[in-house]
Amino acid sequence: MRALDENETTAVFEKLFKFTGNNLKNIIEKPSHEGPDKTPGRYCFRLQKNRVYYVSEALVKRATNISREKLISLGTCIGKFTKGGKFHLTVQALNLLADNARHKVWLKPTSEMSFLYGNHVLKGGLGRITENTNTGDGVVVFSMSDVPLGFGVSAKSTQDCRKLDPNGIVVLHQSDIGEYLRMEDDL
Repeated sequence: MRALDENETTAVFEKLFKFTGNNLKNIIEKPSHEGPDKTPGRYCFRLQKNRVYYVSEALVKRATNISREKLISLGTCIGKFTKGGKFHLTVQALNLLADNARHKVWLKPTSEMSFLYGNHVLKGGLGRITENTNTGDGVVVFSMSDVPLGFGVSAKSTQDCRKLDPNGIVVLHQSDIGEYLRMEDDL
C-alpha cells in the first residue's frame, strides 16, 4: 500500500470533484477519530493493487506491520484504475459521494428497481432534481426517502428535463447498490 503519485491524485480528485464540487474539501479535511490518539487524525488516499482506498492515517500506520503481499484491503475502496490508466469510482464510494454531493436526483418508488438493475434513469421515473444541473455533471441518485441508491452522469440539464418526453434518459447509470449482488465476485 502506497500513497498516490501526482498523476493518480489528479485523476482521483478530478473524478471526485465531478460529483462533489467544492465539497471535495470536506472529504480531504474530514477528521478521523480512530486510534489511541486523543487528537483527531485525518483521512488519506492509498493505492493497493490498482484500487484506491480512503483510509485514516492512524489505520495506515498500524497496517505497516503487514506485508504488501498479504494485505488485501484497508479502509474504504472508492475506485480503481483501469489498465489504460483511467480512474473509475466503485459503488463503495457511494456514502462518501452522497454526504458531499453537489447535484442530486430523487427517483419515484416505481423506477427505483429499474435503476438498481443497472438501467438509466428516465424522465418518467424522476421525482426531483437539484437546480442548475448541467449536462455531464456527476449526480448521486436517491430514493424519495433520501436513501442513496447509486450515481451517474446527467444526460440532460435541469432545464432540458422539464420539456423532455417521459421515455427520455435523464441520468446515465454508472454504479448502484444492486452491484453488491450482481458483481459480488468482482468487488
